[in-house]
Amino acid sequence: MSRRSLDDSVQFVKGVGPKRALLLNRLGLNTVEDCLFMFPYRYEDRRRVQKVSQLSPDEHTTFFGEIINCRSFPISSRRTIFEMLVGDDSGAIPLKWFKFNKSYFEEKFQPGLTVMVSGKPASSRYSPSGLEMIHPDVYVNPDLESEELRMGSIIPVYRLTEGLHQKWLWRIMESVVELYSGLLEEFLPLEILKRHSLLARPQAIRDVHFPPADTDFQQLTEFRTSGHHRLIFEELFLIQCMITLKRKNAFKPTQGIPLTTRGKTIREFSKLLPFKLTGAQKRVLGDIMNDLERNEPMNRLLHGDVGSGKTLVALTSLLTAIDNGFQGALMAPTEILSEQHFLNLLPYCQKLGIPIDMLTSALPAVQKKKVLHRIHKGLSKLVVGTHALFQKDVEFRNLGLVVIDEQHRFGVLQRDALRKKGLHPHVLVMTATPIPRSLALTLYGDMDVSVINQLPPGRQNIHTQLFKEDQRDRVYDLLEVQLHAGRQAYIVCPMVEESKLIDLKNVQDTHEVLQKQRFPERTVALIHGKLKKEERQGIMSRFKAGDIDILVATTVIEVGIDVPNASVMVIEHSERFGLSQLHQLRGRVGRGKYRSFCFLIAYPPLTEEGKARLKAMTDSNDGFRIAEQDLAIRGPGDFMGTRQSGMPDLKIADIVRDISIIEVARKEAQYLLDKDATLALEENRALKITLHRLFKDRIELMNIL
Repeated sequence: MSRRSLDDSVQFVKGVGPKRALLLNRLGLNTVEDCLFMFPYRYEDRRRVQKVSQLSPDEHTTFFGEIINCRSFPISSRRTIFEMLVGDDSGAIPLKWFKFNKSYFEEKFQPGLTVMVSGKPASSRYSPSGLEMIHPDVYVNPDLESEELRMGSIIPVYRLTEGLHQKWLWRIMESVVELYSGLLEEFLPLEILKRHSLLARPQAIRDVHFPPADTDFQQLTEFRTSGHHRLIFEELFLIQCMITLKRKNAFKPTQGIPLTTRGKTIREFSKLLPFKLTGAQKRVLGDIMNDLERNEPMNRLLHGDVGSGKTLVALTSLLTAIDNGFQGALMAPTEILSEQHFLNLLPYCQKLGIPIDMLTSALPAVQKKKVLHRIHKGLSKLVVGTHALFQKDVEFRNLGLVVIDEQHRFGVLQRDALRKKGLHPHVLVMTATPIPRSLALTLYGDMDVSVINQLPPGRQNIHTQLFKEDQRDRVYDLLEVQLHAGRQAYIVCPMVEESKLIDLKNVQDTHEVLQKQRFPERTVALIHGKLKKEERQGIMSRFKAGDIDILVATTVIEVGIDVPNASVMVIEHSERFGLSQLHQLRGRVGRGKYRSFCFLIAYPPLTEEGKARLKAMTDSNDGFRIAEQDLAIRGPGDFMGTRQSGMPDLKIADIVRDISIIEVARKEAQYLLDKDATLALEENRALKITLHRLFKDRIELMNIL
């Protein structure tokens, strides 16, 4: 028999084989080590069975009952629901499915059958018990002694893919944990293990996958057991080691371009501004100017809420580089956002006599050639563009400062490619997505961070209200009141054209209905990303001038548009948008002196995540509070775009829940690497090997260790 290894293919685990291995591969499980580190995302407590009358909302539970009745019925032209009423001698509760196989369900579930139900009750005003269950697990005529039910145990629940079942995955995971967990080697230094009383890795793995029968279930559901703590700490410690190493490498003495700040161009620019900078803008500019005066290249992150004035700060920084005889570049992730930046900066550049160009992949070949020539010769002092800026044929004469907007939409290598267009230029990256402190500690530990946490004078909170689909007429009545007062409105839809596959509102149909039926006396215009640039710019100019009352749009208006007279934002299918995007869209209004409104129209059925997003929107206008909520709902990978941001996939840690552990892991990583910067000591050898294995590409990219 060959020696076991953590690199063994899952195909050769007892009970798997080639076909099932393909299903496991879909979950990213290729080796037994992958299996060991695919953790349960929740647990079920089958040590205690409850009565229906004992059930509580949002608590996973198990109970036995009898099917009283069941039926399937339509709730819209495209959706059908299956509902089953199950009861015991203490009461009854409806069970509902929105996704189901009609023939299978109607054959499997019949009145009079005994069932075991496991799931999470939710509050319902339509149920006599005040509760309902959505998509629970139901076992018909359960055998209490069967291995399938695992009565008397705590059950791990894993994420699945189509074709995989929990009961089969349990058996596979039991085999893997039993046979392979003992092969896991320790890499944490002994003094850290002792200082924090951490379990050995094999024991932690066993306890997290299959908790002992006496485990405190509350601690288990909150991921606060000793096993969870050990694995969460090691994951965050490895990331913090990587960030610390990256920062130490990034800030090795590198000859940058010291700039003279607060020069003639900046003084002329300040005279053009019709308003005073906020205290936060002045503070952030002070940070940036201090960086620009140093011999080392600036590496700073600027983040702030919607409308906080980041673009003005960026332009001031770029003008400083230009004032010193260098070129500046502003890169944005989309052509539309690049256009908006260009149009916003153009009037200032024209008044200051600064040549500005825009470079995107959509430029005609002849025009692109001219722009490339101007950039190469240094005739273009400020260049605004998309990813086209870092293509090989773009050569700057003397690039001094790079500003990257909505930076999380660019990959690490893309940002690095633009940085290399100059000789160690200063770099300022920006995002309009407020970044929670926990994420900043994890993701941006290698950068200096500045926060604009103050809105310009006159910006006000926006009244946000949620409406159901059948309340749209009420929304339009409220909209009419604002139009009558002379205001303007946006109506945002998630699609350009009607789809036969997805039942979502689209801008073309909405525009037609509003113009011809609901607001025939008003001017209703349509804008979306498929229009030509000249058409989009013309429509926006008319809207800004007040010639258009209602602008029906896709999310092309998400960022960069400033129309002070627009006081209403209506978002169709708001449940389909991310929380950050909803907040960005809402930020298009409230930019003038008028009270402003955001009306969210949601369509059933709403997921728990959808409900949480919409509640966060109606509860707060604070972008940082919303960002914390967004991070808690979606997780860090989805929040910033895992692959693009360089944020590694977290297997078990949660940067909202585990903020205290992040801080401890950060201190331990910094302390260790201050003593042994290259991990050359023998006691750190295992850690060095582990970092190489997990972060090989990044370590090679940074040329460290």
